[in-house]
Amino acid sequence: MSSSTLVTKKYSAGIMSILPLIYIGWSDGVLSQRESAIIHQKSNDFPFLTSDDKTIIKEWCNPSTPPSEETFENWKNIIYEYCANSNSKQKEDLIELGITMAKSCDDCEDVNYWTSPQTRVALLDLQEKLGLNNIEAHRKIFGDTEQELNSEFDVNTMCRILDDDYHDFKNKIRTLLSYPEFKMEVIRDKEAYRKKILAWCKNLAKHGHGAISYPADHGGQDDMGKYCAFFEMLGYHDLSLAIKFGVQFGLFGGSVLWLGTKSHHDKYLKDIGQLNLAGCFAMTETGHGSNVRGLKTTATYDRSTNEFIIHTPTHQDGKEYIGNAIDSKMASVFAQLIVDGENHGVHALLVPVRDEAHNLLPGIKIEDCGYKLGLNGVDNGRIWFDKVRIPKENLLNKFGDIDENGKYNSPIKNPSKRFFTMLGTLVGGRVCVPRAGLSAAKTGLSIAIKYAAKRRQFASGKGDTETLLLDYPSHQRRLMPLLAKAYALDFALTALAKDYCQNINSDMRRIEGAAAGLKSHATWFTTQALQECREACGGKGYLHENRIGDLKADTDIFTTFEGDNTVLMQLVAKGILSNFSKEFHEEGFFAVLKMLSAQLSTNVFERNPISKRNSDRNHLLSSHFHLSAFRYREQKLLYSVSQRMRGLIKTTKSSTTAFLKCQTHMLALAEAHIERNVLENFISQVKSTKDVTCKNMLKKLSRLYALHTIESHKGFYLEAEYMNSSKTKAIRTIVDELCADVRTQALPLVEAFGIPDEILAAPIAL
Repeated sequence: MSSSTLVTKKYSAGIMSILPLIYIGWSDGVLSQRESAIIHQKSNDFPFLTSDDKTIIKEWCNPSTPPSEETFENWKNIIYEYCANSNSKQKEDLIELGITMAKSCDDCEDVNYWTSPQTRVALLDLQEKLGLNNIEAHRKIFGDTEQELNSEFDVNTMCRILDDDYHDFKNKIRTLLSYPEFKMEVIRDKEAYRKKILAWCKNLAKHGHGAISYPADHGGQDDMGKYCAFFEMLGYHDLSLAIKFGVQFGLFGGSVLWLGTKSHHDKYLKDIGQLNLAGCFAMTETGHGSNVRGLKTTATYDRSTNEFIIHTPTHQDGKEYIGNAIDSKMASVFAQLIVDGENHGVHALLVPVRDEAHNLLPGIKIEDCGYKLGLNGVDNGRIWFDKVRIPKENLLNKFGDIDENGKYNSPIKNPSKRFFTMLGTLVGGRVCVPRAGLSAAKTGLSIAIKYAAKRRQFASGKGDTETLLLDYPSHQRRLMPLLAKAYALDFALTALAKDYCQNINSDMRRIEGAAAGLKSHATWFTTQALQECREACGGKGYLHENRIGDLKADTDIFTTFEGDNTVLMQLVAKGILSNFSKEFHEEGFFAVLKMLSAQLSTNVFERNPISKRNSDRNHLLSSHFHLSAFRYREQKLLYSVSQRMRGLIKTTKSSTTAFLKCQTHMLALAEAHIERNVLENFISQVKSTKDVTCKNMLKKLSRLYALHTIESHKGFYLEAEYMNSSKTKAIRTIVDELCADVRTQALPLVEAFGIPDEILAAPIAL
């Protein structure tokens, strides 16, 4: 409270009723032209204002002549005087406060007039048009926000919504990871750190968590959805643990489960699930990266001995960045399968790499990758094979086998379809990785928001309480859109996981495309969000103890493993252009272009002169407008890139050249496609939410996500003449208002993530 407590002047009942609204309007230092116009318009219609009242209000609400410091201090003192004698409801409700002040005035002849529904509705309409929020106003008046006001929604219900079908299971994992034996430590020596992570993995395996996705008769629960949920929960804890767990039970065990047959399952799965057999997933090669089809490691069948010879042709063809390489006894190796001189494409084979004493076997060379930017609890290594012989039975033969006559056979005759089918069975990694990445982003947001809700800096006047970081509009702008997008991505990734689990035994091409896009979009978001959280926490965010540094370092690799994001987004764009069905080649591409040209006539892109300048608040907040804008951008980019590529192919006669010239255009198309998918899932979640308070909160977050995304692409919309500048300016204003509104619920929103303090483990957030 200000040191000045003397009320120097009071006003009429009419003015007193709207004084709190005017005070809050000026409290951030400026009253906009829009706010001024709203107050003038509404006050002219208020029957409880005299002509003198209206003249005074007009003078007060002129943006070019702000009220004097003395006048503003007088308003503040009046409000404080009434608040001192008011109950909590009156203090926390601007309209209730104004009405209380009006009823106490000497010129108030009819107290009942101020309690009538008509009067309250009129004042509420003004409050809503100004975009003011009661809780935010309370903070600006009192500046005492160490005490957060009640949530507008039930936090436990929101947590259940986010946890979806696995709320009870996730709560068990939250409890498990909060136990003392999982307490996180600062371990900078990679050898000691790796031992800790390995011990944690063995602990989880001992409790049956490693085998969750495996069949029941091999020690598992046959529940891939539960595995995805478990991996998500590990993302809140130690990311090295999450990745080590994923490599052992997801990649290595998953390759045996999905690419092998019963004999492999019976022989290996139980030991893999209990971590009695540690293994690695040897796919990536130094010289070939994301080009899995172009791997150079060979698996040549020797008919005379009924064996495969695994060989690395050159040093550059070695397997690189292989997680679990140092601890593993066996590797699932992806190599070109060669039988009688014929190459049948990439297949997976189980290759023993160490004996029981953990010594390297003959022909195996493994080197430690050493210290990395992050994830130093994971034992990444490089592997080379020098004519290593393995039995024929070690071929994971679900999609390709050698018969008793030494001949290759496969249930899928087309080599391209066989290759994509094999990779499709392993898409679970791209489903899970972004979930762990999003968990890390949620952790960072929880830390940054909780810190900003108690850290103060600078005061509005001498003797006043310093302002909370989270009450600065700039701070709201940097964190609230990220919070909204975290919710948006959560629902999109949950929908992807459900789709994957329900269709796991069918054609994975469609889901693989969706997983590639969402994995890229979500992990890029994680990188962006954690950097913003670090900066928002200032020097405190730079301290190791507050975790953001490790979260940034550990998740940075997420943008390039399980597929480089830029490469994956090109695959998404190609999938869109080929209608998610045909293998992409020149003849099929011409057919696709003809189809697109027929479907996407220029009528789709006709610009509506009324719509493009419609800045009505209800229009801008409607999900119909949001979806229309997102879909327009995707369709416009799809149409333009297809037209451009058709022209290039006609000129150059080469689809490869056309691809190279249109790469950035294709990436924009893929981004628009994924953003539209995320928004549709968000709106669907809002519609299906039964709890009214949670539904209303999610609607606000959906609006913020949609409008902030549209704002970030305003250059596109202005160039396309889909909107004019007055509309994009109106969107910017509403985004500011939504940020302020969501800020009031920021703490309960991050509480709904359900991160226990023992796992959050950042002093500035506790």
